[in-house]
Amino acid sequence: MTADGAGKAAKPGDRTLSSNRRATHEYFIDERLEAGIVLSGSEIKSLRAGQASLAESYVRIDERGEAWLVGAHIAGYEHAGYANHEPIRRRKLLLRRRQLDDLARKVKIKGVTLVPLRIYVARGWAKLEVGLARGKKQHDKRETIRGRDQQRDMDRALAQLRR
Repeated sequence: MTADGAGKAAKPGDRTLSSNRRATHEYFIDERLEAGIVLSGSEIKSLRAGQASLAESYVRIDERGEAWLVGAHIAGYEHAGYANHEPIRRRKLLLRRRQLDDLARKVKIKGVTLVPLRIYVARGWAKLEVGLARGKKQHDKRETIRGRDQQRDMDRALAQLRR
């Protein structure tokens, strides 16, 4: 994880297929966890080809206690034969019962939501990194941008001193 907690370092062997870069701008990420995704054959082939977007997507826990990825766009696979998939549909997430119960309890708190952060391949399986997030206010976003700019300026100054 980075010093400011904004990003997570990928494990060696993980290959990120799609990421939700807006999530760290719009939310404070309190907790991260890995979930499996139920996909069809054409969906995984399209994912591996880099044809996915997590923009405007979210994770929802329904009344039966199941987690779903809603609003994610995985483009149709162009070489699919007779059966292609629907690009925007609900996709079931695979989590342990204890994790689901814990997340459902935490999401009931006002201002807390589940946000998909990235889709990646780990050990041959497609995984979704889900973040437990709190929304940022406008002044928080400005503060984050200001801090990033200051860090960039300090890095430039140090690089010039080294030359």
